[in-house]
Amino acid sequence: MPELLSELTTLRLGGPARTYLRCAGGAEVVDAVARADAAGEPVLLVGGGSNLVISDEGFDGTVVHVRSSAIEIDGTTLTADAGAVWDDVVAASVEAGLGGLECLSGIPGSAGATPVQNVGAYGVEVGAWLDAVQLYHRATGTVEWVTPQSLELAYRTSRLKRSATDSDVVLRVRFALTDGVSAPIRYGELARALGAEPGDTVDPAVAREQVLALRRGKGMVLDPGDHDTWSVGSFFTNPVVPEQEIVDRIEQLTGESTPRYPAPDGIKLSAGWLIERAGFGKGYSGGRTGVSLSTKHTLALTNRGTGTTAELLSLAAEVRDGVRDRFGVELHPEPVLVRVAL
Repeated sequence: MPELLSELTTLRLGGPARTYLRCAGGAEVVDAVARADAAGEPVLLVGGGSNLVISDEGFDGTVVHVRSSAIEIDGTTLTADAGAVWDDVVAASVEAGLGGLECLSGIPGSAGATPVQNVGAYGVEVGAWLDAVQLYHRATGTVEWVTPQSLELAYRTSRLKRSATDSDVVLRVRFALTDGVSAPIRYGELARALGAEPGDTVDPAVAREQVLALRRGKGMVLDPGDHDTWSVGSFFTNPVVPEQEIVDRIEQLTGESTPRYPAPDGIKLSAGWLIERAGFGKGYSGGRTGVSLSTKHTLALTNRGTGTTAELLSLAAEVRDGVRDRFGVELHPEPVLVRVAL
């Protein structure tokens, strides 16, 4: 049993758990959660710990650590246990000559978390390739496969994430992939690195290699010796603003063209760009000794080795408030906050 939950998170922050259970398969997960529910015990599900910000006081309940790791490939269908390391899933798909997931290379965490967050990077979201998800319904004690449509997937969220009670537990995920070619390259930076045009497809292995190189340059591939990777990745989601006049006001304030992307509910802006223009540069700490913005990427808040969750959230609040005061745009945290609030 880990002494502290910091041993299970990529931020390396978090206090003790009252009870810790390590589960090696879906049946064990179901049994552990069902027993805790029957006892009225709070439950925290942990996979790779890459999207959790846990209180310094820890979790006063049962931590269910999901470590099931099977990955199966049948033709162009890939099925993975919830506890499988996500990058192992992507690597397995590429090694089998399958395309679709390669732009999601290097993202830390487990496969089971990907539909919860509708994980995305470099112009690709998990939801585009998701075929079905196996869920344990805590209220009824039943297990079933459900369609992606039933999960209400949206930008970095889903019905699963929005559920305040974690009413469903992901046990397995299934993807329908392509044979031999990548997902269409939509992200400009990646297209340039590949020497491709937006919309082109390439060898999935080539795309994976380039995505990993780009992520390493931003401190977004886990490395125990690099404190820039002691993070939850992007701490804030890119904000979506409803009106062009907001973009115009930001450009008047900065004298620069604002990076923007189409979104269903308006215009998506770059949170990292806004953070920098609000005065928070790479490595900014505001005088804090244990935490800072990454020295490579302003959207990542990092533990420099001696940080605390309270200190990290203090920095997050300063950055959020600075962007709001400067531009009138509210940033929202991407990770799950456990027993803490921003």
